[in-house]
Amino acid sequence: MTELNLNATVGTIACELPGAAELFRRHGIGFCCDGDVSLADAAADAGIVANDLLDHLRTLEQAAKRGAPDGTNELIAHILERYHQTHRNDLEWLIPLAQKVEHVHAAHRNAPLGLAKALVDLQDQLIPHMAREELALFPMMRLEPDPDIEHLISRMRDDHACEGQSLVSIEHLTQGFALPGDACRSWTALYIGLQKFSEDLVTHMHLENQVLFPRFSSVDAQEDAVPPS
Repeated sequence: MTELNLNATVGTIACELPGAAELFRRHGIGFCCDGDVSLADAAADAGIVANDLLDHLRTLEQAAKRGAPDGTNELIAHILERYHQTHRNDLEWLIPLAQKVEHVHAAHRNAPLGLAKALVDLQDQLIPHMAREELALFPMMRLEPDPDIEHLISRMRDDHACEGQSLVSIEHLTQGFALPGDACRSWTALYIGLQKFSEDLVTHMHLENQVLFPRFSSVDAQEDAVPPS
């Protein structure tokens, strides 16, 4: 994950740190169109003390680490049970619901036009990604590590970066999951489900990038061994 400091961009933090997106929303900090803004500048624009915001983000970071099982096999099982099947199930009903909302409310000025396609595109990225983990990477981690494992991990990290950008697009299309005052039940259910799905996916990626993958990556081990300057 990007190092948490005042120069880190809010877009990157929102896609990598569980709970950061909701924290930014509460403070009126946009991270889709304004995602390249530094944390320091975003805090200043929102009238917040930058170091206070940074402290809140570091608390979220520590909380995310505490939520992971210690053992590698247990962590893999947790990821599979809590996230992989959940993502599949969620997308199965979120996509048709998004199509329905777009069709019924196409003339509404706040209609999330393009949302269903964004979700289909994310599904097309995510389903093969999880299959590669289930069929190749995770079995390799459970047995003797293979020399090719770092190549696979690098590919998984690249996939995560693309999935994170898809979440930014969804954030933009839904205006931060902000429902209009006249939203129907379907629209309300869609945004509540989407927000939960997005938070789950960020947590899932964080567990892999920051907890699981470093256990098998010599690059991460070397970086951890370098003393701070």
